[in-house]
Amino acid sequence: MESFSLILAIVVVTALAFDFTNGFHDTANAMATTISTGALKPKVAVGMSAALNLVGAFLSVEVANTISKGLVDENGIRPEVIFAALVGAILWNLVTWLVGLPSSSSHALMGGLVGATVASAGFGAVHGDVLVTKVLLPAVAAPVVAGIAAMLATRLSYGVGGNAGGEATRKGYRAGQIASAGLVSLAHGTNDAQKTMGIITLALVAGGALAPGSNPPTWVILSAGMAIALGTYIGGWRIIRTMGKGLTELQPQQGFAAQTSAATAILASSHLGFSLSTTHVVSGSVMGAGLGRKGGVVRWSTATRMVVAWVLTLPAAALVGALAESVTDLGDWGTGAVVVFLVASSAAIWKRSRREVVDSSNVNDVDAAEEPAGVVTTAIAMVTPPPVGPVPADLTATIPAPAETSAPVVAPAVPPAAAV
Repeated sequence: MESFSLILAIVVVTALAFDFTNGFHDTANAMATTISTGALKPKVAVGMSAALNLVGAFLSVEVANTISKGLVDENGIRPEVIFAALVGAILWNLVTWLVGLPSSSSHALMGGLVGATVASAGFGAVHGDVLVTKVLLPAVAAPVVAGIAAMLATRLSYGVGGNAGGEATRKGYRAGQIASAGLVSLAHGTNDAQKTMGIITLALVAGGALAPGSNPPTWVILSAGMAIALGTYIGGWRIIRTMGKGLTELQPQQGFAAQTSAATAILASSHLGFSLSTTHVVSGSVMGAGLGRKGGVVRWSTATRMVVAWVLTLPAAALVGALAESVTDLGDWGTGAVVVFLVASSAAIWKRSRREVVDSSNVNDVDAAEEPAGVVTTAIAMVTPPPVGPVPADLTATIPAPAETSAPVVAPAVPPAAAV
């Protein structure tokens, strides 16, 4: 085994920085609904999620192997290529966090890696079959499957518990929601933490520090798990607000259904080695749970922005990764220039975020999260029966008041003299 070179050390540090951004970017996946329904206090929720992310990182390496062995050709990939890929992924994570959009950190990493690899070694170095079967197809299928499952689970929850006492039912579902949120956090660790393990392992192979085909070393698993746990504890409050309040209003029954459906899909994909986007899964399950309750609505304008971000993630990160690779290919000074650009851009994004601070104290600020109802939302509100339990304020605003009607016209009585 060769000693670490400077570029390899830079790649490892950058990969852990990406893992940190992945943690706070994806905290919403596990805890947004739990926080929005009041099942857990914000700080307690992110603390629990961070601990379970760390535990989940040690449960499997199947997704890590998909990244390090399957997506691109290990032979001929330089550490600079991995660094360029991480630059594209980190910048996309930070931009979408700034605007509060729950985009996929996983696809940002995939896109950056594909773009940098193509710029360095051509399209032949990317395994297209793996990209399609283990990345693109799950990206399309996962939110649909999770959404349908959550919608059916929500309807079942309301159907079974319809005659139960209101407060007792809410407490029971809150307890179930906490348990299911913990399961999502555990699943997130088994899936997303492994992506950084895979990218570091690929860099170690490219730098000659590991033999091709090696599994992630223990120190890689530990450092990746700790980085994503720390990022999770910091809390991506902007995205938590969007997922928990900006997409739909959830009651405890819906939160439980959404979290359980999402956890099942994520754990199944981790077992199969699919590099699934937990963001896609959880977003789909939240929308499904929103539609599963009678009278429940989804803010489709927010959902549309999210889908646009999902579509743009792969090509945008790939473009930045390819450009970064082109600059690092110029030599050490080019790599240094990319490092400076990454640090300066990250600092500028953070400074911009300070203009409107979102934290644990105002993450459930409904007024800040609300937006005008769209045409689809209004139409659904007009034709669906009233919801079970209290009617959310945003739904009340979408239901038009009944039009005033004039007094009925009464035909004049027939005079007795005219009667036959």
